[in-house]
Amino acid sequence: MAKNKPHLNLVFIGHVDHGKSTTVGRLLFDSKNIDEQTMRKLQEKAKDLGKAGFEFAFVMDNLKEERERGVTIDLAHKKFESDKYFFTIIDAPGHRDFVKNMITGASQADAAVLAVAANDGVNAQTKEHVFLSRTLGVDQLIVAVNKMDISGVDYKEERFNKVKEEVSTLLKSVGYKPDTVQFVPIAALKGDNVVTKSTNMDWHKGPTLLEAIDKLNEPEKPVDLPLRLPIQDVYNITGIGVVPVGKVETGVIKVGQKVIAIPGREGKGVPGEVKSIEMHHEQYQEATPGDNVGLSIRGFGKKDIARGDVIGPSDNPPAAVEEFKAQMVVLNHPSVITIGYTPVFHVHTAQIACQVTKIDKKVNPATGEVLQENPDFIKNGEAAIVTLKPVHPLVIETQKDNPHMSRFAIRDSGTTVAAGMCIEAKKKQ
Repeated sequence: MAKNKPHLNLVFIGHVDHGKSTTVGRLLFDSKNIDEQTMRKLQEKAKDLGKAGFEFAFVMDNLKEERERGVTIDLAHKKFESDKYFFTIIDAPGHRDFVKNMITGASQADAAVLAVAANDGVNAQTKEHVFLSRTLGVDQLIVAVNKMDISGVDYKEERFNKVKEEVSTLLKSVGYKPDTVQFVPIAALKGDNVVTKSTNMDWHKGPTLLEAIDKLNEPEKPVDLPLRLPIQDVYNITGIGVVPVGKVETGVIKVGQKVIAIPGREGKGVPGEVKSIEMHHEQYQEATPGDNVGLSIRGFGKKDIARGDVIGPSDNPPAAVEEFKAQMVVLNHPSVITIGYTPVFHVHTAQIACQVTKIDKKVNPATGEVLQENPDFIKNGEAAIVTLKPVHPLVIETQKDNPHMSRFAIRDSGTTVAAGMCIEAKKKQ
């Protein structure tokens, strides 16, 4: 794998039946990122399960349960190279109860490919995914208008234009600029315009899906921001000691650097010094944003740190907040959100209950204009500015200071009810 190519995280979003997994499978196969033999095995498996034609989807749906149900559940991560980039593909499931994965996927994504079926067009899930991508800061978007081969659509340009218009209206409503979005008509199952130019749609003068993906802009690595490394897991390894593991969100971590984990067990922070940095069983002198690392840190004891703590430089540490204001959107709440509501917030790797202490104002999700001051409640589809109080110390930063540390999802009894970002924070003294 060429390390010198820039890396991009690409999330595939859209309605569950609009062919995301098939598109990904076709993309990987036609670009020679999967070999014939693997594909043949998947074809046989598909046939055995009475799902012939699903083999491309099986490339991503590699969990047994998913194969049997024909549904994408987990986030499948697949590596893939083009001429210009090295990609990690995140296939975000389409079902509502998997929106949480979509959120964790999108919060790591540099760009998204939105699959919209030509015969079906925009529906509720399409809207939800587009809105989430926007709220979670996915700036670059490609729209793949899929199933152009389906009967009734028959590769017609008029139908593509109609869907393009419909999707453009949706994109505008949440603040995307449609003229910066690439639209590609494809038939994933047949392979039209995925990697190979389609002879059935010579009216399309634009790029294939692969070419469109290659035209994406390289994400800027937030190395100039202060080091922030949320702890994902803590291992106790014989002979080494306590090893926190996590992904560098922003900044650079170096061997010999003095760091601090916030809030830590006592809430006062745990100071330490970086002894070693390991990635893929190799030692490195430093790690940068996007790197998943295991760390050995002098001064960190087993009981001092936990998942959800954030490691930062001791001279510019992350701060635990006692209160913060957020802009959030309600996606899927059974009734309404009122003052006093205390759900679990998923912020980077932390999961902490936060109480709604005030609903400051209701806003238009696309434009941000204020619709109502101090409303009593907010419901599905509405966006608002709210004041929140974490039940335990929590590290979250403002969108302005560090967008990578500002986003959250709210989960309640197994579903994602809301998502948003922190816009003001009051630090714990």
